[in-house]
Amino acid sequence: MSDHDTHASGALDLNLLRTFLAVHRLGSFTAAARQLGLSQSTVTTQIRALENRLGRELFERRAQGVTPLPHADELATRLSAPLDQLAVITGEEPSSAVAPVHLAGPAEFMSVAGLKVLAPLIAQGVRLRVAIGLAEPLLEELRAGRHDLVVATRRPRGRTLHVELLADEEFVLVAAPAWAERLKGQELPTALESSPLITYAEDLPIARRYWRHVFDRRLHAQAAITVPDLRSVLTAVTAGAGWSVLPSYLCRSELASGALRLLHQPEDPPINTAYLVQRPGSSTNPHVTLVREHLLAAAKIWGAT
Repeated sequence: MSDHDTHASGALDLNLLRTFLAVHRLGSFTAAARQLGLSQSTVTTQIRALENRLGRELFERRAQGVTPLPHADELATRLSAPLDQLAVITGEEPSSAVAPVHLAGPAEFMSVAGLKVLAPLIAQGVRLRVAIGLAEPLLEELRAGRHDLVVATRRPRGRTLHVELLADEEFVLVAAPAWAERLKGQELPTALESSPLITYAEDLPIARRYWRHVFDRRLHAQAAITVPDLRSVLTAVTAGAGWSVLPSYLCRSELASGALRLLHQPEDPPINTAYLVQRPGSSTNPHVTLVREHLLAAAKIWGAT
């Protein structure tokens, strides 16, 4: 411990550091108390004592466990190897429990692709705590230490986060078979603008982007249905409510089964890039690396139609 880390003189009690590392790894005061053979109140008191000694909070208290703040991650990185080595020397076993992986991203991605890929890891002892939201708030929470990994649909600004390309998702213009037959032979952009549009938001962000990129014109249309969840948009389009523009990974099975049809197949479809983002430096949790590697490996097929 360096001088600037402490707000009091004298040796720092190793028990405080052992308790801190157990809480960091397990993500819970209760679980740490159980593992250490202490009462929960003792663990709480020791963590508060360490926070007072360091002059900063280490964990964000939540209804279900705690989330390490950035300084806690840095401290755990410095303490893990020395304390585990000390446990071996003294005949104690280092903690075998691994903290949950805090993963965050868009609801549609997590529901359709992410959790399907990660489900087999549960049998290997991986525990997931999944948060849903928009890119900007999730990235701010990542900076604050609330998540280990974030799937973001935009690249973060600056260099405070480590960013990896996850996948390019292709946007496709789709409708149910009845609408596809009705539109056959018509001049597509004009015919669609007078047909029911099902969309994510009132300002038609995905459809407008498709029109600019593919048809090189502005989209003049009003939404028949707006719903802020692309899975619900898919449901409405498949049910025959109208047409929409959707990520290909979201409607791949419907296109394969014939429940939906492609209305247009441009040579250069618009794409949206997804990124996998984490804080710089190696995580002390090996399961974070495992989740990251599985997502990156599986992402190679998500952008294909």
